[in-house]
Amino acid sequence: MSDFFTLPPPRVLEPFPFIDLQWFAAEDEGRTEDPTEYKIRKAREEGRVAKSQELNGAIVLLLPVLALITLAPWMLNQLTEMIRFFLSRSTTADISDPTLVKAFFHYFLTLVLPITLVAMVSGIVSNVLQNGGFIFSLKPIEPKLSKIAPNFGRFFSRALFSAEGLFNLAKSLVKVAVIAIVAYVNVKGELPRLVSMLNAGLWPSVSFIASMASKLLLTAALFFLAVSIPDYVFQRRQFMDSLKMSKQEIKEEYKQMEGDPLVKGRLRQRMRELLSQNMAVNVPKADVIITNPTHFAVAMQWDRQTMRAPMLTAKGADQLAQRIKQIARDNGVPIVENRPLARALYAEVEIGDMIPDEYYQALAVILAKVYALDSRKAQKIREL
Repeated sequence: MSDFFTLPPPRVLEPFPFIDLQWFAAEDEGRTEDPTEYKIRKAREEGRVAKSQELNGAIVLLLPVLALITLAPWMLNQLTEMIRFFLSRSTTADISDPTLVKAFFHYFLTLVLPITLVAMVSGIVSNVLQNGGFIFSLKPIEPKLSKIAPNFGRFFSRALFSAEGLFNLAKSLVKVAVIAIVAYVNVKGELPRLVSMLNAGLWPSVSFIASMASKLLLTAALFFLAVSIPDYVFQRRQFMDSLKMSKQEIKEEYKQMEGDPLVKGRLRQRMRELLSQNMAVNVPKADVIITNPTHFAVAMQWDRQTMRAPMLTAKGADQLAQRIKQIARDNGVPIVENRPLARALYAEVEIGDMIPDEYYQALAVILAKVYALDSRKAQKIREL
C-alpha cells in the first residue's frame, strides 16, 4: 500500500527558451558609489548628458505652433497673394517662364522659412537647456562595431524588462489617451458648429477649422511639455545611475588624478632620506634648534620668500639629537629647550614638512626670543 500512495517526483519547470534570466539581473552589480565630478565631466566631454527626448519634442512643437498662430494672418495674406498671382497667369504665361519659377521659390521661402527657423532654434534651445551649454564632441558619431552587430538580448531587456522600458510604455499610453480625450472633447463641443459649416462660405470654414486645429495643437504641445518635466527628472536619474562607480573604479580614478599613493609615499620617504643625509648642511641653515633637551632635537627654518610657514629641516633622537646640537653649536645656531614642543614636532612632523597651524603660537614665542638678538631677523616674527 505504501507504493500506491507514493507521489511522483516533482517536475522542474524549465524557463522559456527565448528568455534569458540574466535579463532580469542588475546590469551594474557592484556599482554602488555615486559618480565623481571627474567622471561626470569626462562623460560631458564625450557628449553624454542627461537628456529627455520628450522635452526636445515638446519645445520643438510648442514654439512653432505659437509662431504659426502668431503669423497666421500674415501667412494667409501671402498665400492669397500667391494664389492670385498664379491664377492670373495660368492661361497666358509660359510654364517655362523664369518669372514663375522665381515667384514660386519666393512664396515658398516666405511661407516656410519663418516656421522652419523657429523649429531649428527650438531644437537648439532645448538641447542647450538640457546640456547646460554648448557641447562639441565627435565621440557620439564615431563608428562602432557593436552598432553593426547589436546585442539583441541587452536591447530587449532594456526596452521591455526594465524600469526605463516600463516608464516609456506608460508614458506613451498616457500621451495617446490624453490626446484622444482632448481631441474628442474639443470636437464634440464644436460638432454643431462644425455641421453648420456645410452651409457657410469658404473663408469662415477655413477660419473655423484653423482655430480648432491651432487649439488642438497648442493643447497637445502644452501637455507634452508637462509630461517632459517628470521625464527629464527620470532620464537624469537613469543617467546618474548609469555613471555609478564601484569602489575599485574610484580608487583607480584617484590614482590617475592624484598619483599612486604608494609611489607618492616612496618619493616622500626618499626626500626625507636625502634631507637626513644632508643634516650637516641643513642644520647650519636653521633658525633655531628645539630640544627635549636630551632625547629629541628638531631644526626649524623659515624663509618668507620661499616658504608659506616654518619648515622642519632636520630631526633626531638620542645620539642623532646630540649630533644635531653639536653641529648647531659649531655654527652658532640658537638652541632652545621646550620639551612638549620638541616631542610634538618630532612625533607629528616629518623632515621637509611645514609645521601645523596649532604650533604657530608656541613657535612664535621661541622665535621671538631668538630674533630679539638679531635685528635683521626681528621683522620675521611680526610676519609669522
